[in-house]
Amino acid sequence: MATGTEPAADRHVSDHYALLGVRPDASPQEIESAYRRGALELGYQDGAWRELRDAYDVLRDPEERARYDSQRDGLGPPKGAPQKKTHNPLDRLFPNLPHGWRVAIDWVVTIAGAVAIVLAIKAWIVNPYRIPSSSMEPTLHCARPAQGCEAATSDRVLANRFIYHFRSPRRGEIVVFLTPSLAKQECGSEGTFVKRLIGVPGDVWEERAGYVYIDGKKLNEPYVKALRRDTQTLTMRDIPPRNTYTRIPNGYYLMMGDNRSSSCDSRRWGLVPRKNLIGKVFATYWPPGRISFH
Repeated sequence: MATGTEPAADRHVSDHYALLGVRPDASPQEIESAYRRGALELGYQDGAWRELRDAYDVLRDPEERARYDSQRDGLGPPKGAPQKKTHNPLDRLFPNLPHGWRVAIDWVVTIAGAVAIVLAIKAWIVNPYRIPSSSMEPTLHCARPAQGCEAATSDRVLANRFIYHFRSPRRGEIVVFLTPSLAKQECGSEGTFVKRLIGVPGDVWEERAGYVYIDGKKLNEPYVKALRRDTQTLTMRDIPPRNTYTRIPNGYYLMMGDNRSSSCDSRRWGLVPRKNLIGKVFATYWPPGRISFH
């Protein structure tokens, strides 16, 4: 009787898939993970761990595994059935890569991918900007103690960097742009500015005692507060370079700050070419009490 029961016991022990706790169609990576998990659970006990290791050594080698499957008395996957494939590209490229290395590379690829996505979003979709000066007060706050600033914390805004690839800029939009070179001389700084777009191609702009007129009609500007309006009277001929323009030419835009009395803008450094426009400001996201859409 004992002799008749031994083969059954041997068959159970020699069922490597059952010993590892995986299906006969398991991928190499699933087999490796099961082996490592089983080894940790067994605590590397001599007898049990040795059986587990023997099963793993057979199933990790494609040729040994195929030979074993053919001897399992029909317990293996159907002949000709495709082996289960992993969806992880790393596993496909490096099927025999040790588990530790694969985990490390997974993390490196994940982090690198996340950084690349963030950089791509900042470069082509949305980018944050801080308001450094009072030129757009009170629409956008800068931080005290800078002159003319109303808040303890500068506003942070988001600019849509792709919208102007699909449509033309519009009057009244708050825009992030690169300044003309004259800005450094006139304002003491240059680079990335945030202003309101006031004049578009074809406009005849002028300022009369602090009020803007477009093609002879007074522009409604509720964003300019009375105490922040200036008293200048200017025409297109006063826009640098002086005595050049009678109207805004194609491909150029006139920018002004909402804080007219303290804004260094197109009136001092000239028109902005379309290629210098970075994007439209569509939201203030910081500080929390200032969250709004524009």
